[in-house]
Amino acid sequence: MPSAPGSPRSSVCVRVPATSANLGPGFDAFGLCLQLYDEVELAVTAGGLAVDVTGEGADSLPRGEGHLVLRSARAALEVLGGQPAGLALSCRNAIPQSRGLGSSSAAIVAGVLAARALVPDGALRLDDDAVLALAAELEGHPDNVAACLRGGVTLAWRDADGVHATTRRPHAGLVPVLFVPAERSSTQEVRGLLPAVVPHVDAAANAGRAALLVLALLDEPALLLTATQDRLHQGYRAGAMPRTTALVAELRGRGIPAVVSGAGPTVLALTHGDQTSTAMQAASPGWTVSTVPVDPRGAVVLVPGERMAAGSPE
Repeated sequence: MPSAPGSPRSSVCVRVPATSANLGPGFDAFGLCLQLYDEVELAVTAGGLAVDVTGEGADSLPRGEGHLVLRSARAALEVLGGQPAGLALSCRNAIPQSRGLGSSSAAIVAGVLAARALVPDGALRLDDDAVLALAAELEGHPDNVAACLRGGVTLAWRDADGVHATTRRPHAGLVPVLFVPAERSSTQEVRGLLPAVVPHVDAAANAGRAALLVLALLDEPALLLTATQDRLHQGYRAGAMPRTTALVAELRGRGIPAVVSGAGPTVLALTHGDQTSTAMQAASPGWTVSTVPVDPRGAVVLVPGERMAAGSPE
């Protein structure tokens, strides 16, 4: 995660990656950072507000104070001392909206990091741990924001001291494959389908699989099919996304470690070796299928000359 320089800035550009959370049994804890990006520019102006959006969400995202990047930036600016006279926000989006790829977390992280970078001593007054805590508070859970900020594969958790995350690089042979449908889903609505309590046997099964998932992601990808088994959330949500459920079942039936990405409806396959080509042949019409490498770096504040088209890998 970048630190703000020691001199004032009138504008800043931030690149934020897509993320996939849960990864099967790791509900609200595991996250994976992907090389698919939104790029956000935030500038201080003499007055007023201007918001521009191109790419994903251009026809639906608000152009005023309701924009999530702007709301997140203002939350961070409050922590850092207050609001400027005016702001201009420009977003170039490549992360699909409401598809389970962390678009809201990316927006939150972009706003917080942009605000911090605009303030000369922002990195001292809002350090990396405070950025994670604020982003998790704005999002409501830490898994996606942790992966977006830290890169690689992350584990995030809360305790009495706040929000924490640790990150590692996954096995070099891991190739994520995304199956993105045209339809969208609401994270809030899908989370509402989860029961208040689950059977002890299901909780125990998921605890074991989540522990195995760490080993599989880092060292033994051959274990991923077993390690991605879930009994806490995907089954309860299945009726809300039948095409997603069917594709996950089809891929797993072929031996491909497939899961619902976040709250769906995107499907994530964690492939290695010859599984990649097998997985990419599995989707029927109506899915956009692509390999998207893991991003080990996470969100960055771009320096002059580093700007790039959203969605391009490093």
